[in-house]
Amino acid sequence: MRGAAENEPRVDFNERPFIAIWEATQACDLACVHCRASAQPMRSSFELSTAEAQRLIDQIAKMQVPVFVITGGDPLKRSDIFDLVEYATARRVRTSLTPSATPLLTREAIAELQRRGLARLAVSLDGSSVEIHDAFRRVPGSYEWTLRAIRWALELGLPVQINTTITRRNVADFEDMVRLLETLDIAMWSVFFLVPTGRGQLEDLISAEDFESVFAKLYQVARRARFDIKTTEAQHYRRYILQMRAAERRCQGPATVAKATPAREASSEIAVEDSSDGIGRAPRGLNDAKGFVFISHFGEVFPSGFLPMSAGNVRRRPLAEIYQQSPLFVSLRDISRLKGKCGACEFRNVCGGSRARAFALTGDPFAEEPCCVYEPKAAIVYSH
Repeated sequence: MRGAAENEPRVDFNERPFIAIWEATQACDLACVHCRASAQPMRSSFELSTAEAQRLIDQIAKMQVPVFVITGGDPLKRSDIFDLVEYATARRVRTSLTPSATPLLTREAIAELQRRGLARLAVSLDGSSVEIHDAFRRVPGSYEWTLRAIRWALELGLPVQINTTITRRNVADFEDMVRLLETLDIAMWSVFFLVPTGRGQLEDLISAEDFESVFAKLYQVARRARFDIKTTEAQHYRRYILQMRAAERRCQGPATVAKATPAREASSEIAVEDSSDGIGRAPRGLNDAKGFVFISHFGEVFPSGFLPMSAGNVRRRPLAEIYQQSPLFVSLRDISRLKGKCGACEFRNVCGGSRARAFALTGDPFAEEPCCVYEPKAAIVYSH
């Protein structure tokens, strides 16, 4: 991870999110085995209208949210999606779109999105081979369509992000996946870790030990890759990074090692890191309701797309009011509410565990992260 410059803007996660994701529709022509939305082919008549979507974008612009993601389902199933991208761009909202790799994702559609001001195209690629990826998507040809879309976007000069969800179905494919990504000129690899919700099945969730193994591989890839890497629903990867950095400082010797503690590494205000396409990245600290907000196609406001607990609806209350004042969001930002080893962990400020996964496996959003091997210590003293 790159360090944030001192003169970059800062985001107070109690006041506004770093990332706002809007599920424009749940309609999609794929039937992915891990889909949190359990997407269906047809659009719902209860989706936010064009005018309601514009009002939502106005609120996001007013809150000065650094990153706005339009997702689905497949946002290309909405006939107004190009107009909405243009509307957001006109209001200085830096927008990313996550379409599905289907015949709707043509070169012409990508070019039109770019013309309307899209900052980044994000597509899902869950395997290095046709067999692995298409088994995820359950539609033959999805793999080839995804690679074509990536090439089209890159030819047009539109930055590309690859989203990959790690499950038991593809964890053994990690090295081959990295080799494939290293042949592509992508801006970011966004690695999602399964939360058993929607179509996502508990038996596809990797073990805590497998999480740690993937963290080790991600850390090494991040040191050499030309593309950026971020994780979703793997908050304890931040703990892993801090531990590795501390170990590296110890190896460098007393002359080059400074005092550091998890508390010193953490901050309630997280520096925004800008990339070439204007889509920023928070180096650490994001969690469900903490720098993150998800708005459903019905306008329901959730801590994330993987934590199905609504805090209100933008049709009835302003997004800022829900984010800042709703009891659910306020409580999820309060680390004193964390239970089990997450509540005792010295890394709880920078990690806090996946609240969505805790809820999915225990029914309690404040329970400890179910997929973390780390055992908290009373105190950690870094060598210096």
